[in-house]
Amino acid sequence: MTISSNVLVFCGSLRKGSFNRAIVETLPALAPEGMRFAHAPSFADLPIYDADIQAEGFPPAVEAMGAAVRAADGVIIVSPEYNFSVPGGLKNAIDWISRLPGQPFAGKPVALQSASGGMLGGSRMQYHLRQVMVFLDGRVMNKPEVFVGSAGAKIGEDGKIADEATRKAITGQLAAFAAFIAAAKAGAAAA
Repeated sequence: MTISSNVLVFCGSLRKGSFNRAIVETLPALAPEGMRFAHAPSFADLPIYDADIQAEGFPPAVEAMGAAVRAADGVIIVSPEYNFSVPGGLKNAIDWISRLPGQPFAGKPVALQSASGGMLGGSRMQYHLRQVMVFLDGRVMNKPEVFVGSAGAKIGEDGKIADEATRKAITGQLAAFAAFIAAAKAGAAAA
């Protein structure tokens, strides 16, 4: 049975050649039939969140990100870990989005993935991001998890995931996320 879902993907790294960007670009090839992906609007040029700026009106990029989150059936965040936590640019984008009326992440299915050159694969970032999503009422899928540690040995210079176990883990998570989204849709329809 094909489960149709539109998934918005945020990449926490702005660097074109990042391990996390490589994973984002590989998602369509590993996804179940019916799962379609869209890249989230860029947060590269957002000002640091400031209530005074908000009082003058949300930046257009924030409005675009909020609309994209609302329109998606689910959100995948693929991010590195910076200093044991969420990269500042990604956290700033989430802070801005969270201030929009009708908070877009509320009730939204969310899956997390991370890659790093270290052995833990971004696990501390995911822990912190889960805390943020709990406050925003995002519905974070708990398992299966995707942590790509020692990513330099698993992702080639061409940006392709060469490690079969990593490909299998991502494939499994995407299949579970499709079911997680379907369950959320069914629950919303029954409500």
